[in-house]
Amino acid sequence: MMYRSLFPRDVLSELDRLQREMQQGLHLSPSIRGIARGGFPAMNVGGTAKSVEIYAFAPGVDPATLDVQIEKGVLTVAGERKLDPPGEKATVHIDERFAGRFRRVVTLPDDIDANAVEAKYRDGVLRISIGRKEDAQARRITIQ
Repeated sequence: MMYRSLFPRDVLSELDRLQREMQQGLHLSPSIRGIARGGFPAMNVGGTAKSVEIYAFAPGVDPATLDVQIEKGVLTVAGERKLDPPGEKATVHIDERFAGRFRRVVTLPDDIDANAVEAKYRDGVLRISIGRKEDAQARRITIQ
């Protein structure tokens, strides 16, 4: 039983804590599927024939603090998520929620119309819809 004196009682929880601290030190954010590739907020980017659709998952962020910009074909989403203090003299046992400033950058296709942008924030999800230029959209050509 000598190993008990060398290690904490719950070795796995201690290893989990160390892993979280290392991830925070490397600015990696944990997710349900392991280490996220992009950071916070998680994003889905896709498109249709008429628009480019971007979803940024940012729960707990005040929409008034979000800054969304398009410049030279690059979309930037920036903001800050405030840390909710646990209370005076409270001990935090697990701290997995991201808090602090964030910035995500997405390169957009050449055929977007920067004047046709709509952004809505609802239930922690920022949806950005960017229209495509009319002349860039596919059209059917009749054969004579």
